[in-house]
Formats: sequence, structure tokens, C-alpha cells
Amino acid sequence: MQRQPVQSSALESIGYDAETHTLELEFKEHSGVWQYLNFKPSALKRFLGSPSLGNFFVTKIKGKYKEKKVG
Repeated sequence: MQRQPVQSSALESIGYDAETHTLELEFKEHSGVWQYLNFKPSALKRFLGSPSLGNFFVTKIKGKYKEKKVG
């Protein structure tokens, strides 16, 4: 999956597959690459438009979507 670099203290890059509704996040500090499943386009829009990607991740994504480590 192609990821784009982002300005965030927690995240290095973000990717999204619209066909499978999969969000892929590359974390800084050796946390690796994780995928979050059933992440709808409307949630992606809110995530990308949020003032803090890291805060949005912690409050709205982490623990709320099925996840798997891919790298």
C-alpha cells in the first residue's frame, strides 16, 4: 500500500485502500506499520482533517478498530 508522509510527532506516514477500507499507519520510534480494518472513508476524512493526527489516533482509532501489524 502506498503511504504519504505526514507532519506528526507520532506518525511517519499514512496510507489508505478505499476498496478494502484499510487504513495503514507507519509510526515513528520503531513502532512499525499497522493496518486498521473497516475504516470508512468518512472516518478517514475526519482523521486527515483533525488538528492532531496523534491525538485523533489515540482517542478515535486505537482500540476501536481491528488491527494487525504488517511491518
